[in-house]
Amino acid sequence: MIETLVTSNAQDLLCQLNSLLELELKCQPKACGLRLIESTHDNGLRMTTKLRDFEVKDLLSLTQFFGFSTETFSLSVNLLDRFLSKMKVQPKHLGCVGLACFYLAVKAIEEERNVPLATDLLRISQYKFTVFDMMRMEKIVLEKLGWKVKATTALHLLHLYHSLVFDNLTGERKKLFSQERLVTHLKACHCRLGFSKAKPSVLALSILALEIQEQKLFELLDALECLQNHSNISSRDLHCWKEMVGKCLAEYASSKCSKPNVQKLKWIVSGRTARQLKHSYYRIAHLPTIPESGS
Repeated sequence: MIETLVTSNAQDLLCQLNSLLELELKCQPKACGLRLIESTHDNGLRMTTKLRDFEVKDLLSLTQFFGFSTETFSLSVNLLDRFLSKMKVQPKHLGCVGLACFYLAVKAIEEERNVPLATDLLRISQYKFTVFDMMRMEKIVLEKLGWKVKATTALHLLHLYHSLVFDNLTGERKKLFSQERLVTHLKACHCRLGFSKAKPSVLALSILALEIQEQKLFELLDALECLQNHSNISSRDLHCWKEMVGKCLAEYASSKCSKPNVQKLKWIVSGRTARQLKHSYYRIAHLPTIPESGS
């Protein structure tokens, strides 16, 4: 049993895990809708995988710029994919949908004092639509998702899986199994639409399994197998998604892959703009005006 492989607080962690596993399918994107997006060719009129992935990278840039948590980013991706998998969204409306989902996630996760004004969020994101447009889209998203904002994400399960096996490592070996590194891998996967078709538990355990394999943490294999059985994940699914995660991370690490660009957001923040922004959530104290001739 898994209880023999983890620390004394295993019961509490396992109760949390059981609750998440029970709820994980209740607020997830419709697989048929995601497959439809994947099969769509780019004609400028319909949603495509490429457009969705670019939008998620922009949301990651905003998350990093404002200093929001990865939980906020993961939830915003969940909301976006749930909406896109249910509704036919035209590319020209994608930015408004994405920012509305992001704002919903921010208000659900972040402390109230850190939630930016809608005007400031719109200003920093550099979209051309109005605050009224975003608020109207936010209501549409809520209605289409049945007013269900909170969801079980792969991030929640990744944290739990890591906690359940971490103390099986000793001394210097613990440094090889960084939770921060695992979360970074998850964020890269979020930037690929295909991973939204995986159950959160499968994606989380695949990332964990790949890291165990790459870091040669063979003493965790028994615990990994117990987690796999406890989560009712087949060896075939785990192997398949682990291979896909490995391929994604290899491509993401290459110079040919576009990355989220926080710097492009900083270009518009002059000293005057920074003073006008709400200081409780704006994490960069001052940015000088960048001359147009600057590189």
